[in-house]
Amino acid sequence: MTSIWVDYLDREFLDTTFKEWVENGLVNGLTSNPAIFANALKKDVYKEDIEKLKGKSAKEIYEEIAVKDIQKACDILEPLYKDGNDGYASIEVDPRLINDANGTIDEALRLYDKIGRENVMIKIPANEAGYKAIEELAKRGININATLIFSPNQAMRTLEAMSKGDIAGVISVFVSRFDRKLNNDLAMQNLAKDRVGFFNAIKIYNQIEAAGFENIRTLFASTGVKQEYLPKDYYVQNLYLPHSVLTLPLDVIEEIKDKELEESFNFQTKHIDAFFSFLTPAGISLQKVYQELFDEGVKAFDKAFEDMLSSIKA
Repeated sequence: MTSIWVDYLDREFLDTTFKEWVENGLVNGLTSNPAIFANALKKDVYKEDIEKLKGKSAKEIYEEIAVKDIQKACDILEPLYKDGNDGYASIEVDPRLINDANGTIDEALRLYDKIGRENVMIKIPANEAGYKAIEELAKRGININATLIFSPNQAMRTLEAMSKGDIAGVISVFVSRFDRKLNNDLAMQNLAKDRVGFFNAIKIYNQIEAAGFENIRTLFASTGVKQEYLPKDYYVQNLYLPHSVLTLPLDVIEEIKDKELEESFNFQTKHIDAFFSFLTPAGISLQKVYQELFDEGVKAFDKAFEDMLSSIKA
């Protein structure tokens, strides 16, 4: 089965469209990140809460609001969770803790306790500090959404850490950012555009599936399409694979909600590697791209978080 989770959150959306989509069986989970909350908190619906919480620090205000929203999402999803149909909502730790394993563990435990819902997933970036945190939290039975994954090595390190506990885990592989970064270089070398993102994701998916963990799945993230010549559901068409999760922005869900989705062709790793073998002669180092995309993702989430805290103080 392929799950569809919505990659968006704000309080009005939770009370209306999200509830409807869950009840209609269109989506069975939700993910959030610092950028999503930064955009949500610009909405008028939060002004009263922010005003009531004045006197607390900006992070305390954010956390009170975020916990409340994630609790609401978890409660809407609870019937699905009880039926074994996913029903998870994810919240990310403070991105400024990116290199602090102990700080990440402490924050994850605090958020988990404050939210007080079994169907919450704590979202943790996949780096050296993150692997340590994921392993410790998995041992404590806390469900994990490992994020900012670009490389097969990150995915396998994450899988190893998650396997230390009996949890539900998703390994969030970012997709579209590869194509936005590489398309111009590929075009100059007469190589096919808009392939690296989903090829890399499928290669990682194949490795995760080969490990045989029923409770750990690949989640395909960063699935919004920026290229106007591509259909909005381009990555859905190529990544609708069994035992996986697609987390989608609102416009992509609107695009697919009345469609009958068909299982994607599952490219074998050897065919993907054959395509990737053309990248090095074209001057493209995937290892370098993996690191650059991770660094860019960390920087973007950190900036979104800082901007959000600044707007709360204003």
